[in-house]
Amino acid sequence: MKLLAEQFLLHLRAQRNFSRNTVKAYQADLAEFLAYAAGRAASPAGLDRMLMRGYIAALGGRKISRSTLLRKISAVRSFVRYLREKGDMETDPFDLITVPKREKRLPRFLTEGEIGKLQDYNRPEEVNAREKNYYFAQRDFALFELVYSGGLRRSEASGLNVGDLDLYSGFARVMGKGSRERLVPVGDKALAAVREYLDSRPKPLGSGMPLFLNHKGGRLTGAGIALIFRKMARRARFARPVNPHSVRHSFATHLLDNGCDLKSVQEMLGHKNLQTTEIYTHVSLERLKEVYDKAHPRAKK
Repeated sequence: MKLLAEQFLLHLRAQRNFSRNTVKAYQADLAEFLAYAAGRAASPAGLDRMLMRGYIAALGGRKISRSTLLRKISAVRSFVRYLREKGDMETDPFDLITVPKREKRLPRFLTEGEIGKLQDYNRPEEVNAREKNYYFAQRDFALFELVYSGGLRRSEASGLNVGDLDLYSGFARVMGKGSRERLVPVGDKALAAVREYLDSRPKPLGSGMPLFLNHKGGRLTGAGIALIFRKMARRARFARPVNPHSVRHSFATHLLDNGCDLKSVQEMLGHKNLQTTEIYTHVSLERLKEVYDKAHPRAKK
């Protein structure tokens, strides 16, 4: 069955356009599952309901997060679906099996005031006045402005090249999950920050060069971007952590709070399904309720 698993992973990359990170995670999850199934199932026909129940129970007995558990089950279900489509399996062993449900967590976000505080404490002139030997203040500020202005994932910001950002029309060409490309509008403040950053970089600037560089002159990685955001939060004396994803959540929440329609937010975030974006409506409603409870004289007994 190892060969079938390899064919399935190739299918995910070539036909389904899954991202490299997702395929890598599925590969590890399938290897773990096949190790469990070894000796219990020599062929796809042996992947029956009893085996699946045993595997889910074994996963449940480990100290892993709910999201990790669900991802591992999802990898196996996708593999089974692929085998059924190929005709290697007749029935679905997951029928009548109760799978743990995903926890519904509202995304963490920053208020508009907190975003403003982060910007104020990390403006290049402020940073340069306090940290004489830090040479990346312009880059960091442009990076933050662009992530907040466009609601970018850290992998998307990392993957940007100089030619992906149109400084005149105000759009960025972004490669999202599943190799899906989209155009994202970029605000004037972010464009101005990026222009100042590019002016400070060595010339010439080729369109195929990475937009954001690390200290070695190579492409800034997603992990490097996360580290920069943590530094920015410390400068602004934030007690709680700030990361690119919380800034992306803030982008979506603030758009909805200020009257943007859900479909437009979905397109800007690059969500495949509208249901994924709907979580932000719950965030906005929770905030609306908090404001009501504080302001209305008869909101509380």
